[in-house]
Amino acid sequence: MSKPQPGRGPEDPESATRAENPEEELSTDDRRISLRVKVPAVDGTAVVEMMGPAVPENGLQVFGDWVLAALEQHADGAAEAARLMIAALRERDWEGDDVLADQFDALLGSGAMPDLRPLQVDLDELAGILEGDPMYGGGCVDLATGEVWPAPAVDYAREIGQEDEDESDDPDKWLWVHCEGSRDGYRDMELFIGTVRDLGRADRLEIAISGRGAFRRFKDVLARWPGELDRWYAFSAERQRGRARAWLADAGYYVRKGLPPS
Repeated sequence: MSKPQPGRGPEDPESATRAENPEEELSTDDRRISLRVKVPAVDGTAVVEMMGPAVPENGLQVFGDWVLAALEQHADGAAEAARLMIAALRERDWEGDDVLADQFDALLGSGAMPDLRPLQVDLDELAGILEGDPMYGGGCVDLATGEVWPAPAVDYAREIGQEDEDESDDPDKWLWVHCEGSRDGYRDMELFIGTVRDLGRADRLEIAISGRGAFRRFKDVLARWPGELDRWYAFSAERQRGRARAWLADAGYYVRKGLPPS
């Protein structure tokens, strides 16, 4: 089935920028590397060159997917970047880091390939239906395309007759996702507060996450310090992405970034 879309929104400005100016700077912990990776863009194929002195801790999961793509293309510097990524992921050891590191090990021939099937899925979208309000979360993933369907979109497709209920329950076509709620997200806030160096700010954030409405108050307080708020968004997204990768591995799949034919 195709997801019902009442209307297309404005074009993703980040994607458009990438198509117009395909060079992005990303980096590793120790030494400078350079990777040229073909990636799908708005208008055809863009070549992304990644280089620099240090990958931020809150970017290992995202950067790791680019390095996986580079390895698949046998790009110059990809093997060196993968080895650096393995070391960084093993040392950090957040949820999902071991899954990504194992995948690197297998591609480099230094470990066994995990007994998982490839799935071209967007981890950020998967994280969006895995976590949050159980009343609105959950959904499924199209195993043929990797497209993520939030539960309300599935219900709407059934309501208008676009999708048959029996077919949408077919485990060979769909990977169903049960929403796990916001418990992990709350834990992320606690861990983030532990990284805030200013003790006064940390104390205010500790107070903010007490009781109902903790997530809203937490962001409201963080908004006083834009730099900390940006750091929180990166921290939170990274941890959610890792949990989504771990969940996917438990379900029997690994992420394969979509690449155009060479």
